[in-house]
Amino acid sequence: MANRGPAYGLTREVQSKIEKKYDPELEERLVEWIIAQCGPGVGQPEPGKTGIQNWLKDGRVLCELINSLHASNKPIRSAKPSSTAFKQMEQIALFLKAAENYGVTTTDVFQTVDLYEGKDLAAVQRTLMALGSLAVTKNDGCYKGDPSWFHKKSQENRREFSEEQLSEGRNVIGLQMGTNKGASQAGMTGYGRPRQIINQP
Repeated sequence: MANRGPAYGLTREVQSKIEKKYDPELEERLVEWIIAQCGPGVGQPEPGKTGIQNWLKDGRVLCELINSLHASNKPIRSAKPSSTAFKQMEQIALFLKAAENYGVTTTDVFQTVDLYEGKDLAAVQRTLMALGSLAVTKNDGCYKGDPSWFHKKSQENRREFSEEQLSEGRNVIGLQMGTNKGASQAGMTGYGRPRQIINQP
């Protein structure tokens, strides 16, 4: 990785906006959840953005997290600490693929450089929040921690209607469509009539 100098102009402005989206309170909750989910063996990051970036950067903690959400058939076979950039980014990519397979939508998944280079740690938080919400919603016994840390996602509530109920519904005029009793458009002017221009002497 090439070293980058300080950002100027528009680049600095964009980076500043991205950094403002990062939530320190959410960081505490996510760290607490990851430790509860994976166990104390994953360690504890130093407080702040740099601390959490360094903690997650090699991808090992993330791989352990996604594996802990599966009772069997762990999606990532082995995640080991590594000092090489290629191996670290590969492990982050494995986590991202496994998170998508778990059900996290593509729009909620961060890019590898967002974490590895610290480009957008708010996106990393967004992915972890989506993952936690899915784990709570699935309620399959793999989630550890306080269920109130994440919102449950809405689930399908499929309804079945008989033919008789469907045909009855066709005879009802819904109130959204208005009513045909006593309604009339008499005396109404059309919308969008041209403006009357009167020339005055």
